[in-house]
Parts: sequence; structure tokens; C-alpha cells
Amino acid sequence: MSNAISPQDSTFDPNVENQIELKEVEGLSQNQIVRRRFLRHKGAVISVVVLALITVLAVTSVGFGSWTGWWNFVPSGQGATNPLVNGGAPSSVHPFGQDEAGRDIFARVMRGTQTSLIIMFSVGLIATVMGIVVGALSGFFRGTTDSLLMRFTDLIITMPVIVLGAVLGLMSGGNNAAVFGAFLGLILWPPLARLVRGEFLSLREREFVDAARVAGASNTRIIFKHMLPNAVGVIIVNTTLLLSSAILLETSLSYLGVGIKSPSISLGLLINDYQQAFASRPWLFWWPGAFIVSIALCVNFIGDGLRDAFDPRQKRIPSLRKMARARRIERPLPTTRPTDGTGAAAEPSTP
Repeated sequence: MSNAISPQDSTFDPNVENQIELKEVEGLSQNQIVRRRFLRHKGAVISVVVLALITVLAVTSVGFGSWTGWWNFVPSGQGATNPLVNGGAPSSVHPFGQDEAGRDIFARVMRGTQTSLIIMFSVGLIATVMGIVVGALSGFFRGTTDSLLMRFTDLIITMPVIVLGAVLGLMSGGNNAAVFGAFLGLILWPPLARLVRGEFLSLREREFVDAARVAGASNTRIIFKHMLPNAVGVIIVNTTLLLSSAILLETSLSYLGVGIKSPSISLGLLINDYQQAFASRPWLFWWPGAFIVSIALCVNFIGDGLRDAFDPRQKRIPSLRKMARARRIERPLPTTRPTDGTGAAAEPSTP
């Protein structure tokens, strides 16, 4: 006979999952609870590992700056002198194949991955700082400050992102990935600013803010010491989603020819360079696209995991075994009294 609990059971507790959740996090700090919930999200944990492996592979294979990596071929320059092996198709020497000039595609894809990652993190840094500052000032001070900052935010939102990105890409020159990413960060901060503003409008009415104000804390201390830590969940989650949008925007601009330009290399630029070879040599097109999709998916999964970790309303449905164990803990079986050998309960002896 099965001991599983079903909703039809007369003793089924619909709130047992809440009891299990409380028992599991009892005595843990907020950081420990967030970490515990994040590690339970298998997709997010796998994505962190995959993104770390992609980053390590891109940096160590072809090197970074003046440091040379372990791969035998360079992304450009001397790579043009390599003879074609197997007609340029993937081989043991060139696992990703070669282009018509003999350049190793693996080295070029790794360099392009480096550039795209630099742009992604530059966008995330600039856009997050601007979004926090604008949203925090607008939500905390309200009034005229709120009106001016939000009207400026609305102005940026109404402009097409791809058009602004193209203009800023041409202004940056397209050869410095960090500068190009910083320029893109100047147009991608408004959504985060609006979310931070809404969070601060809610937090400024809380009791701990009134207590800090009565204690004589300055506005700067209230914003950065008391309110900002309570909005960190919204900020982190939306920053990860912003990173995914940034790498896709960089790919689109480079593909259109208004982003990263030669002799620099990015994943979007590689797709643009090899789009004509899609029918005859598809591996030139597949590998940059595969890395773009992988990075974007990893960042999105990490964002989903962080959202579930920081949002207390996200509850996991426990298994029937966990619910049965929780019931046994809450409702222990009654203890039996020893018998006197005839089946009747023995009377307790008096001293």
C-alpha cells in the first residue's frame, strides 16, 4: 500500500509547501536563502558553467592583449599565409575550418567572442550605473526631479535603439570594443531606470526609511545604505537580461556594418563577412552563430535563476515524499503504552 499523499486525502494540507519552505530556510541569512534557491535552478547553474567555459576558452586559446594563448594560429594577419587544408573544410588541424584566405576560423571565432563579451559587460556596467542613478533619484525625490528625469527617459525610449546604436557605433569608430560598449550603454539604461524608480517609490514609504530619517541619516545614506540593498534583486535580474540584449544588439549592428569594423573582429562581423558562403561553406556561418546563441541563452537562463532566487513569491512545488515527511514531523504517531502480557495496558506503577 502506497504512503503517497494525494489532494483527495482528507488530511491533505494545501499549505504544506509553505511549511516545508519555512523549515528549509529557517536560521539562514538572506544571502544564504538566495544562494540556495539559485543553486536549485539547474538551468541557471549549467548556464553559469557553460558561460564560464566559453569565456575561459576564448581568453586562453588566442590570448588577450600581448599575451599569446595555446592555439597555434592567429586570428588575422599571419593567418592569411596558412595553406588550405582539406579545401578549407573542418579538419584535425583546423577544427572550425578555414576561409578563402586560409585564416583559421577557430581563432577568429575566439577573438570575436572576446570582443562580444567585452562589449556585453561594458554595456552592462554603464547601463546599470545610469539606470540605478536615474531611477533612484527619480523615485526618492519625486516632484520636479522625478518629472525631469522621467521625461528625459521617455525621450530616449521613444528613439529607435537600432538607429541610435548605428549613430553611436559610427561615432566610436568601431575599433575599440570597450568604447563601443560604453556608447551602447548610454541608450540601453531607460528600462532599468523605470524599474528602479518603481522600486524606490515603494521602498521610500517603508518604516525603516522613516526610522533612518528620524535618526538623522542624510538622503545619500538613506538611498545607498538602506534603500539600494533592498532593490538589489530587481537590479541584478534586469541587468542579466540587459546583457543578453546587449550582445544581440552588437551582433545586429556589426552585421549591418555600423558596429565593430575590421581589422577588429566580433561575432556579428564574422557573420557579415561570411554570409555569402552560407550555401557553399556553411561552417563559416554556423560557428559564430552558435556562440552568439549560446551566450545569449546562458545569460537568459542565469537571469531566470536570479529572478526565482530573489523573488519570494516564486515557490517550488515539493514532491509527495517531502510533503509526507513534513506531515510526519508535524503530526507524530501516538505512542503506545506497554501491555501486561494479556493484551490490556499495564497500569503505571507507583513508587
